[in-house]
Amino acid sequence: MSIINSVRQTLVPIHKAGYPFVLVFFIAAILLGQVWDALFWIGLIFTLWCAYFFRDPERTTPQSDNLVISPADGKISFVGNAVPPAELGLGDEARPRVSVFMNVFDCHVNRSPVAGTISKIAYKPGEFLSADLDKASQDNERNAIVVDTRHGPVAAVQIAGLVARRIVCWAEEKNHIAQGERFGLIRFGSRVDIYLPAGTQSCVGVGQRAVAGETVIAAFGADARANAGFRTR
Repeated sequence: MSIINSVRQTLVPIHKAGYPFVLVFFIAAILLGQVWDALFWIGLIFTLWCAYFFRDPERTTPQSDNLVISPADGKISFVGNAVPPAELGLGDEARPRVSVFMNVFDCHVNRSPVAGTISKIAYKPGEFLSADLDKASQDNERNAIVVDTRHGPVAAVQIAGLVARRIVCWAEEKNHIAQGERFGLIRFGSRVDIYLPAGTQSCVGVGQRAVAGETVIAAFGADARANAGFRTR
């Protein structure tokens, strides 16, 4: 294998949204280095961490109308039924929900869990409680996309956390979105909730690690039984 190919496999591309932050961290490292040499190296470490945080790796997404793919890297923090936020327009009945918690070391680029037409994008200002708390689903600042599928609407809700203060979403209403397609990111620690149609079978368990665009988190019909092995007890 050539040296170039080895470097390409080691160095993951940085999403363009992270360029300004990496630049600010690097300039700060240089300025701090004028005060004390050791501060430059500390600043450089934080610069490298910032570049790592905004990494945007390619993913191989299973393409199936019967599968729901994780929209985020992180730990599964909730699997069960919950009432979706009112702004989604999905009613006040509890429906299946899977939550993925992202810490500051996870990749924060979010991907669509399903393919379909984006029927709604809803932003809701709120608090910045720790994203691993269940009440963050209702109290925290959030942004949601609702995707219409043949099984019914599927919603992915980006939730800001204790550190995260900026939700970015570049998806647009009425547009078609592909399964695994990037639709946004959340800066510096957060969570994504996925609300599913009634009867959807979860394929993961609390504590399991998920990979955005690759891990099957839920399925419909026969594919639910076929993917039951993904569930963690």
